[in-house]
Amino acid sequence: MKRLMPFLMLWMAVLMTMAAEAIPDRPEKLQFPPLQYEPPKAADYRVVLKGGTVAYLAPDRSLPLVNIVVLMRVGSYLEPAGKEGLAELTGYLLARGGAGQRSAEELEERLAFLAAQLNSGVGAVQGSVSLNLLSKDLEEGLGLLRDVLTQPRFQEDKLALRKQQLLQSMKERNDESASIESYQSGYLSYGEDFFLNRHTTVASLEAIRREDLQAFHRRWMHPTNFILAVSGDFDRAEMIQKLERLLASWPFAGEKAPQPPSEYRLAEPGIYITEKDVNQGRVQIILPGVRRGDPDLIASQVMNHILGGGGFTSRIMNRVRSDEGLAYSAGTRLSPGVYYRGLFQAGFQTKSRTVAYATSIVLEEMRRITREKVSEQELETAKRAFIDTFPRQFATKAQVVAALADEEMTGRYFTDPDWFEKFRERVAAVTAEDVQRVAERLLRPERAVILVVGHKPDILLGHPQHAVSLKDLSKGPMVDLPLRDPLTMKPLPLAAK
Repeated sequence: MKRLMPFLMLWMAVLMTMAAEAIPDRPEKLQFPPLQYEPPKAADYRVVLKGGTVAYLAPDRSLPLVNIVVLMRVGSYLEPAGKEGLAELTGYLLARGGAGQRSAEELEERLAFLAAQLNSGVGAVQGSVSLNLLSKDLEEGLGLLRDVLTQPRFQEDKLALRKQQLLQSMKERNDESASIESYQSGYLSYGEDFFLNRHTTVASLEAIRREDLQAFHRRWMHPTNFILAVSGDFDRAEMIQKLERLLASWPFAGEKAPQPPSEYRLAEPGIYITEKDVNQGRVQIILPGVRRGDPDLIASQVMNHILGGGGFTSRIMNRVRSDEGLAYSAGTRLSPGVYYRGLFQAGFQTKSRTVAYATSIVLEEMRRITREKVSEQELETAKRAFIDTFPRQFATKAQVVAALADEEMTGRYFTDPDWFEKFRERVAAVTAEDVQRVAERLLRPERAVILVVGHKPDILLGHPQHAVSLKDLSKGPMVDLPLRDPLTMKPLPLAAK
């Protein structure tokens, strides 16, 4: 053994030398094989059930669980005037207000016994009911789900409790500058009458009765407006039969939901200031964006990533936070609209006296990306971010069917059926010239609506080390934008605090 030791030590030294030579001395020199990934194809999961309802099914035997999501074409855009909040109340109480022969308490107790989770809700343009439970309890769970979908009780005491919760939330609308920014941005972005700005008020809450929830439910929540996404421990053929029984002999006939409104009116360019006595100002720069079917969608998303949507790799974050230390976070968002044109928004929060200076930096970066081509490194970093993270949205079977069902719900399944398959190819094809072109198209600072929420005297005073005046950052007027009464959402007198 002693004679072998020198040879073993020599051999280990050789192996260690070879291993060391294979390790790069810099992280950027690391090389990885190209990612091989094929996105899911809708045809492999899509089923048209009897009656015409579409379902996406993904069996997964890894755990004894089943997850069922019923997507619904319903939203607050369908609320009658004077009943703002009706969609939210209906959606919330579907799963929480009792169903069939069970009171709310009995339904909750039974779900707890089954270790099942039942949730429901309705937003601006879409609603859902979801059920997650052990596969051995699937039959009973489907029975409970049908009761919720067809015989919700909307229990009076639960309705009263939810109204109180919403009322308390309404009272807090002006407590934080972030919530003020949110509703003021909505009014500036879409106009007073757009459905997104039809907020719940005390009057609308008081006008809503249990009968209104029942009527809203029966009018809109039926299989014509459903798309199902089902994943978990089941046999595909058996699940199809179970779902068809779930939807069979629906006890009422409703209406097919129309498309949400698409026309809105952006405010005139200018600087809009809402007074809030705080030591920091919140700034949002708003411009029209794109719709989801826009040919420039992907190029505009790459541009936005480089400008401000890419976190610490983006220009605005580097300038405003890293270089100047003016804000913890600063960036941009490009939200493509599905039913109406989306928005481009740049935003940050900074000390009152540096609001003007920080705003000038963001506007400067917006202009720069329209005038100069982005570097190859910036372009490659942005494209890799989209390409390399693409598979994450399909990490589980539940995510797969959810993504495919959403494509069906929003119509892209029909208008661009190869979206997932060609996404990475389309991203890879974006050039620096494309980025500059879409920047020139979308980023027009002279047309920007600039919202500022904060203490106006300090904001207008500016910073002694930076000779930038807020009023000089826009050719439009500077407008005092009043707070809204939190209970009525009517503008308050400007003198009110």
